[in-house]
Amino acid sequence: MTDADYAVAKLYIDGQLCDAEGQRLYDNVSPLTEAVVGRAADASLADAHRALDAARQAFDHSDWSRDHSYRLECLRRFVAGLHTHIDWLRGAVAADTGTTQMFVNGPQCDGPVSMASWPLNYLEGFQWQRDIGDYEVMGITSRRRVWKEAAGVVAAISPWNFPIQINLAKCIPALAAGCTVVLKAAPETPWSASVLGKIAADAGLPAGVFNVLTASDPAEIGELLSRDPRVDVVSFTGSTAVGRQVMKNAADTVKRVFLELGGKSAMVVLEDADLATALFGTFSVCAHSGQGCAITTRLLVPRRKLAEAEELVKAYLGGLSYGSEDTSGEMQGPLISARQRDRVLSYIEKGKQEGAKLIFGGGVPSHIERGFFVEPTVFSEVDNSMTIAREEIFGPVLVMIPYDGEDEALQIANDSIYGLSAAVYAGSDERALDFASRLRTGTVNINGGNFLGPDAPFGGYKQSGVGREMGPEGFEEYLETKTLALAV
Repeated sequence: MTDADYAVAKLYIDGQLCDAEGQRLYDNVSPLTEAVVGRAADASLADAHRALDAARQAFDHSDWSRDHSYRLECLRRFVAGLHTHIDWLRGAVAADTGTTQMFVNGPQCDGPVSMASWPLNYLEGFQWQRDIGDYEVMGITSRRRVWKEAAGVVAAISPWNFPIQINLAKCIPALAAGCTVVLKAAPETPWSASVLGKIAADAGLPAGVFNVLTASDPAEIGELLSRDPRVDVVSFTGSTAVGRQVMKNAADTVKRVFLELGGKSAMVVLEDADLATALFGTFSVCAHSGQGCAITTRLLVPRRKLAEAEELVKAYLGGLSYGSEDTSGEMQGPLISARQRDRVLSYIEKGKQEGAKLIFGGGVPSHIERGFFVEPTVFSEVDNSMTIAREEIFGPVLVMIPYDGEDEALQIANDSIYGLSAAVYAGSDERALDFASRLRTGTVNINGGNFLGPDAPFGGYKQSGVGREMGPEGFEEYLETKTLALAV
């Protein structure tokens, strides 16, 4: 096995992922049991250097970036492999995240796999060159052309909450654009990424084109990927605090940076909205136990309707089933770790201390014996200056903020360092769209709509990020633009 081959995918030894020597393995802990459920490759800094060398070699010294038809053929095989091995991927993401079967069959696995063909279809019709005609400057007439070219080596750094979805949303467009990729998985979710690496290798992707690193302590590797001059683009999804550091690191070599960071998204129920219909959407705070950056965790309601809204929210969330043996109809599973559960509980205590009114949940459910669960939790009479209204909790916690008048609702919704997503409910689409036009967020769901789709760009304003993922805009993140002029 050559160094380049090694970097494509870790070896499988007795059904387990490990490095070439069968060493440096780390144990992963189940979010359901606190027990070790398997072992994954523990990449060292030397492994990361080898992966970068392989990616750089493949980009600089192969036809991968320029041979669009060959690249499309390879990636079609890769995507076909995702479908062939869908059960393997389902098992990996379930073991990694503890997510429910409902979510495995939806946004955690089946949904992302079904979306994976979109960048390839887009690649088929993409205009790599265009003629912008003649122009005269200082007596010289030139015919100008604009070329689109692959940006280079991409470091894709992914989080643990939706590993297959985010890994594919980063890597498939980057590969389709002609880049080579080093994917660094979160330590909590190594198998979701490792399985992708094995499927890619089996599909015949050239050595060094797609490289997967899993590590128990990823900080040193992340630091390398965001600083190293061999990397041209950093695509990072994670917390805003870490995103700021990634941007600082990348500045030393002026890398292109895509950042999809935190959110504290507002669901705004306007005065003329049907309250019962609008508040049915509050169940989303329990989706994957609230571990999603775009989940609407601030609920803004007219002050005069606050008491009615409280009763509706308690009824809706109180009717949710979670923690059963059969999770095919459940959206809430355990939190990813004991550490995350304790973090969520600490925010709940902070809300109480700051004077928010706890009206539902707030603790560890007594009916569940295993897993890092927190009850669906609702605070009311929250002021937007409170910690639970300002900071991303990443748990099933909803804060209800009353407002007086539409102008105040807009002011509160926009009063955040974040600007990732929002939802607006109104008596008419026109009124909701008008309100949405004044929100400083990257996505807005209107009257129950859902923005998610492989062709829909996703990303945030303000400290929720830089750039867009998915859709044409996501594809463009991995391209450079070259302008040429020929004297005529």
